[in-house]
This record gives sequence, structure tokens and C-alpha cells, in this order.
Amino acid sequence: MYTEYNYLIHLCDRQNHLFVMKIIIAGAGEVGTHLAKMLSNEKHVVIVIDSDAEKLKFIEQNYDLMTVCGSATSFEVMREARVKKCDLFIAVTPFEDTNITGAIMAKKLGAKKTIARIDSSEYLIANNKELFISLGVDYLFYPERIVSREIITLLNKTSTTDFVDYAGGKLSLYVIKLDESSPVISQSLLDIAKKNIRLEYRAVAITRKGETIIPRGGEKFLINDLVYVITSPGGVPEIMKYCGKENIAVKNIMILGGSRTGIRTAMDFEHHSNIKLIEIDKEKCNKIAEYVDDTLIINGDGRNIDLLREAGIGNMDAFIAVTGSAETNILSSLMAKKFGVKKVICEVENFDYISIAENMGLDTIINKKVSTASRIHRFTIDDDVSSIKCLTGTDAEILEYVAKQGSLITRGAVKTIDIPNDAIIGGVVRGNSSFIVHGNTQIKPKDIVIVFALPSAKFKIGRFFN
Repeated sequence: MYTEYNYLIHLCDRQNHLFVMKIIIAGAGEVGTHLAKMLSNEKHVVIVIDSDAEKLKFIEQNYDLMTVCGSATSFEVMREARVKKCDLFIAVTPFEDTNITGAIMAKKLGAKKTIARIDSSEYLIANNKELFISLGVDYLFYPERIVSREIITLLNKTSTTDFVDYAGGKLSLYVIKLDESSPVISQSLLDIAKKNIRLEYRAVAITRKGETIIPRGGEKFLINDLVYVITSPGGVPEIMKYCGKENIAVKNIMILGGSRTGIRTAMDFEHHSNIKLIEIDKEKCNKIAEYVDDTLIINGDGRNIDLLREAGIGNMDAFIAVTGSAETNILSSLMAKKFGVKKVICEVENFDYISIAENMGLDTIINKKVSTASRIHRFTIDDDVSSIKCLTGTDAEILEYVAKQGSLITRGAVKTIDIPNDAIIGGVVRGNSSFIVHGNTQIKPKDIVIVFALPSAKFKIGRFFN
């Protein structure tokens, strides 16, 4: 192993312009495996540590990386993984104490940056975070807290299937599913541009039948398209008009599943909304009651149509399925839509099921692995990228760049710069103002630039900004 590892380290040192890193992932569970796949595909040198030899065998056979069998709290294992040469150590085992201990050890042994998954929100309190930083843990993340915050955003923006704010809301990404009622169906980008002299929004991508494309002027919008739109605040009303969508006030919410995500969401909403939480495990229902105050807890099977009807699903504004079973979440979410619930959010952790769920008509899908990857991924990218957003249902990403003095992107109008066809610039934030990019736009140093990039563009677009 050492010979192969040293060769790869040498290769990385020769290719620093590609921002290749040496990354150790402790934990070969769902989150760890997803991160290993994503980071190894980006040509980083990845080593996975886990005590389960079978899991490591599967990972090693399917991805271009190396593995070490053992505990991340073992000095011998950490040395075998060459932690002292590590740029980034990520601890994502199911055990919080193992993650924290492993991250502390990794830092003391020479890792440049450490990240640990936790299961307790109290560690995220400012004073407590400072303590962990002093011990050597640079960043803590709580997947269920990340997902619950996404749910909060989606309930406040019910017209979208995904939403991201940039530069304090000066620009936003709206992801919208088009249906039969959308006025934009069968129109092209050029058709829309002709009707609007000064567009305040731009469609930067379309996911259609599982494939994500960057649309050009003649591309027409079709039913069931998932459209990614960058917009300034002034463009939002027109987007809603063209897409036939509107935001609704969410007052009555039904949550299926007493998972940590379900409990966290109930706690966040119960003081200003009417919450009903359904959980099949009676003992778990009793434990949930210790965490919530104004949430009605119902013991039962959320796949039971009669139970849902008796619980008043027809009167709900939103239905959130976050059990540990993707099958249960998908089935119950489809029933919720049949009962007329306007906003349905479905957690699907099995990637193979995401496209199936979308094709069935479930447009708002959340995935902990993707949400977590967005947070961790920013530690692996160039300093010129100030943020990154991984999107559910596509490998494409939204990147936020800061244009440097003298960079290629500032040397002329956008139409004169040979931007790769698999990337598109959506909008720019300049000081206190924001605007959508057109061919004649001149990007200036210090501009914050929002870029949509397909996987094939990841290693090409950065050179225009640094």
C-alpha cells in the first residue's frame, strides 16, 4: 500500500493546479460511501477507514480509492492510512464519540483539516464549537439538522422543489417542476426573451427524463421538466407566472416518521403551525413526547389509507415523509398527493429510487447524503469558490465564484470568452446590486458569479476565475 500511496502523493504534488487533495474518510456507511464515490470521481486521493471488511471490499471494487480495515481511534490504523499526509480528515461513522475522537487524533497526528459528524445539536452552540476547534475538530455537522433546515426553507417556498439564496438573497436559485398548467410549456428561451426586454431571471439548466442539459435559445420547455432558474428578487413574480406556481401559507403539517429529522422539524414548526406526527413504533412515540410540546403524536402505520384519512390528511397544507424506509416514504407521499396535499416533501436516501419517485410525480425530494455532501464538498474545492450546492437528482452543481483581478473572466464581454458548453453563468452580485448575465455583460474583479456546471465542467471552469 505504501508504494501506491507515495506514488499518488507524488502525482498530486505535480497536479496542484487541479486542486487534488489527500482525503481520509472514517466510516463506510451511506454518507461515507457517497462521499468516497464523489471525491474519488473528482480525482482526489481517497482512503476509507472502517472495521467492516465486507463494506471496504465493495467500496474498493467499485471506486478508485484505497481502504484500511480497523478503527479510526487506533493509532496503528491512522498511521497506516498516512494521516500525517492528509489534507482533510472526515469522520462519518455511526458513532459520535468515535468521530470526535478520530478527528482530534487526526489533527494531532498531522491532518490539516478535520470534520466530524455528530448526533447532538448542543455541540453546535457557539461556545461549544469553540471548544471543539481548540481540541482540533475544525468543523462539526449534524445531518438531520441540515435536512430539517432544508425542509424549513422548502415550506417557506412551497412553489419550488429546491431553493438556494446567494449573497443574502440578492440572487436565488429556484428549481421548479413544470406541469400541464404551466404557461411556459412549448415555449423556447428565445420566445420568453422576446416578450421581456430586461430579464431578471435565467433558466440555466433543465433535467428531463433523468438527464440534465444546459438549454440554448431554441430549447423548448416540456411537461415534467425540472427547470433550474437563477433570479434576482424582482424576477420572482414573473417566474411564478410563467411556471403557473404560487406560494401557499403552510399552517397544517403532517410528518410521517419519528426520525431525528421528523422530531427536529416538528420542534421547529410546532409553535406557529398545527403539527401531527405519525410513528409506527409505540415505544418511540413515548420518547418523542419528551421532545415536543404542541405536536399531536399518532401511533400507527402511515401506509394505512384509513389512518391517514382519519388523521385529517385532506386538510393538510404539507406532508413530510421522513421514515427510514424510502419505499414507505414514496408510497405515503403519493397517497398524500392523491388526497390533495399541496406541498409534499419525501426523503429518499436510496439513489436508485430518486428518479423513480420523480417519474411518479414526487417533485420535492430530499436526501441527507446530498445535503451533507454540499457542506463537506466546500472544503475540497479551490479558494476562489465561496460556496457550492449539490443538487438532488442530478450530478450538476451550482458554484459561487469570486472573480479575481486579471482573471480570464474579466477580460471582455461574456460572449467573447470561451466558456465551456457544459457550464453556464447565471447571475452576478456586484456590491449591493445583482443582475442576470447576458452576452454583453462585462464581469469585474470582486464580482460574485453564480455558475451552473455539469460534472464534465468541474475541472475546466475554475481557470476562468483564478
